[in-house]
Amino acid sequence: MPKIQKNKAAEKESKQKKKERLKNEKATRLNYIGEKLLWFQSQLDSTKSNYTKKDACEIIERYLHRFDSELEQIELSNGIKGRQGRLHGAREAVIKQTVERERAQFEGVGFEIPDIMNGKHLKTFREWTGDLRKLPNIKLRNVSSKGLDTKNEANEAVEEEHEEDEDGCSEEDEEEDEPAQMSDSH
Repeated sequence: MPKIQKNKAAEKESKQKKKERLKNEKATRLNYIGEKLLWFQSQLDSTKSNYTKKDACEIIERYLHRFDSELEQIELSNGIKGRQGRLHGAREAVIKQTVERERAQFEGVGFEIPDIMNGKHLKTFREWTGDLRKLPNIKLRNVSSKGLDTKNEANEAVEEEHEEDEDGCSEEDEEEDEPAQMSDSH
């Protein structure tokens, strides 16, 4: 076989391997996203028609603690006297890395979850059966813990002001109305 044909054959084989590798990576990524979405779907309250950012953050916190019982079991098995080395050390390291990465996303740019804060998207997400081919129909949103406390405080202040306004006119408005009533009575 001439050199050119060998190079073409090797190039074709290389492209095929790369294509297969990319296909496997995409499948792995879709499986991860699918598992995450199924977890979130299992946490939804069927009586709620939409969620607030605070509700979404609480669900994310539960998600970040999903490995706690497994980590406790690993610690218990490692705590038994007479054992040499650390059992399940690799699994423990993977879990801690994953949780660390997810926590950094949540506290930073945002953690990607289904858009449960929009009623229409929530309905679509609830109807999803777990089919990975239907994954593009589910709208995702990044939710961050940044500013959650300050936004809540600002919302409470605005609500308090709004409640005061609903009670009636402000004192300035009442003073302006009195002279107008006096002039009408003269």
